[in-house]
Amino acid sequence: MKIVIIIQARMTSTRLPGKVLKTVLGKPLLEYQIERLRRIKSADEIVIATTTNDTDQPIVDFCNRLELSHFRGSEEDVLARYHGAAEKYNVDVVVRITSDCPLIDPTVCEKAINYFIENQDKYDYVRLEQYPRGLDAEVFSFKVLDECFRDATDKPDREHVTPFIYRNPERYRVKCINCEKDYSHHRWTVDAPEDFELVRRIIEGLYPVKKMFDFVDVLDVFEKNPDWYYINEKVRQKKYGE
Repeated sequence: MKIVIIIQARMTSTRLPGKVLKTVLGKPLLEYQIERLRRIKSADEIVIATTTNDTDQPIVDFCNRLELSHFRGSEEDVLARYHGAAEKYNVDVVVRITSDCPLIDPTVCEKAINYFIENQDKYDYVRLEQYPRGLDAEVFSFKVLDECFRDATDKPDREHVTPFIYRNPERYRVKCINCEKDYSHHRWTVDAPEDFELVRRIIEGLYPVKKMFDFVDVLDVFEKNPDWYYINEKVRQKKYGE
């Protein structure tokens, strides 16, 4: 069984263009994410799924520099991009990650992966809930991805990859793994300048002293700097269909 982390990444973000390769301490955000995801022992490979646009050549160059596998596909039809990447690399189990999560916690991700592997007979799809936004991970089989690719027709389903799964509970068995406490009011993803400012401060504060900090370490930073929570509190997460 081949378990592969597929990360969707592009340079043409509407609110913060080029965000995935913006640097902190001289290193691109995407490299921090890769460094963390490479610690997941249950994953066999990491694949960057980017677009065929010329604007995304820097992401391909980044992959080549880090000796990362990559796939180029549609910008708008992200579901087709995932499907193409999974087919190319003969994936059995997909771990879906988005490139705007440089603080992702490998231990938490591995928890979702292991739960899916141990409960494939009970669930078709597993995702994390109540963790800070930016620690998101979804796990599902290639069979489910293939069905979505063939059957999902609504544009938001094609763009957001997995809504077809959890919008069809009669067809797919969904499991949400909840954090022991609800931290979902925290926003550690990078989609706007305010997000980048927060993440920059977190990395600059933690990385030099503990490269593989976890999400509890970040929560401790907020205990010491409670005003940081307000840096990006007005940034609104895009909803399904937007």
